[in-house]
Amino acid sequence: MDFIKEHCSKNKNIFIVLISVLIVFIFVLSVSGIVGVFNKIKEGKYIGQEIETKNTITVSDTGEIYAKPDLGIAVFSVKTEKNTVAQAMTENTQKMNKIISSMKNLGVEEKDLKTTAFNIYPRYNYLETGTRILAGYEITQSLQVKIRDLEKIGDIVQAATDAGSNQIGDLSFTIDNEDAFKKQAREEAINKAKAKAKELADQLGVDLVRIVGFYESGEQPIYYDTYSAKEAIGIGGGGAPQIETGENKISVSVSITYEIN
Repeated sequence: MDFIKEHCSKNKNIFIVLISVLIVFIFVLSVSGIVGVFNKIKEGKYIGQEIETKNTITVSDTGEIYAKPDLGIAVFSVKTEKNTVAQAMTENTQKMNKIISSMKNLGVEEKDLKTTAFNIYPRYNYLETGTRILAGYEITQSLQVKIRDLEKIGDIVQAATDAGSNQIGDLSFTIDNEDAFKKQAREEAINKAKAKAKELADQLGVDLVRIVGFYESGEQPIYYDTYSAKEAIGIGGGGAPQIETGENKISVSVSITYEIN
């Protein structure tokens, strides 16, 4: 009996010790977790302060390159008005096919010919009473032509009008591959911005440490419409027009941000 009491007493003591150890362990974990949270908050606080107190300057400039275009784009249209759709379609198709044929005869490749519009509209006459009466139909078909031999522009315009085009517009000149010119413009913009940053730093009495930000924006090249006849019914004949291509401006703007001391 005494043995049993002694055994139970020992077990009770062991249980109390285990409970005490568990409580101490939980307490240590809790304290460690709280300290970790405070350390993270402190770390975040200092990180935010570092960003906020970083001194920077930003400079911007633009590089511009002028280059002669090597590609012309023109749109030739045929507008036909007849009493019936069939009549308008027949005449319009004949003229457009003749225009396409004349383009190919002048060396324009098939890949550079593209139909951009084909429309059929009814035409009405209006009486004084407000009643409208069908007067016929109007068909308009447009052909976009890419002209790679710019010396032939005048001849191509003349050939299109002789073949039946009575609307000419959207003649523009562009550069088929602008990447090389954009690279030159970007380099010029960066060099000008760097020089501006150095001058500004000298004036402010600070040192440029390193570049921490860069932004680029490229402007679209400017196209010049040098010839446009929106609606000249029956044009054709006479000599080929003289068309000057001029130069296109390719522009790239950059902004550079420096960390300073």
